Amino acid sequence: MSGRLTTHVLDTMHGRPASGLSIDLFSVHGDHGHRVKSAVTNADGRCDAPLLEGAEFQPGFYEILFDVGAYFSKFGVESNPSFLGVVPVRFGVDDPDKHYHVPLLVSPYGYSTYRGS
Repeated sequence: MSGRLTTHVLDTMHGRPASGLSIDLFSVHGDHGHRVKSAVTNADGRCDAPLLEGAEFQPGFYEILFDVGAYFSKFGVESNPSFLGVVPVRFGVDDPDKHYHVPLLVSPYGYSTYRGS
């Protein structure tokens, strides 16, 4: 079995998947991060392919940056500055043979995440 990293973004303000939300994935080593991949969520609030899988999915720390400020500005939810701009979610992977799913439930004023399945 090959492990993989996936995400899913749900827009709790509108009660639907967050389509068109930009995501950047970083591999983190100490205080430094290296961008591994960029993606945009599809109509289901998911990426079309896993963010990482197989041999490229290694143990260590990762961070996903969700650009929720730009996403919500498309709906006229704006303030200067926006309450939430980029939401960072940093997490560790100890067994890259497993499926790591990092969902984000988000509104313009709050968010929640967890390790999904």
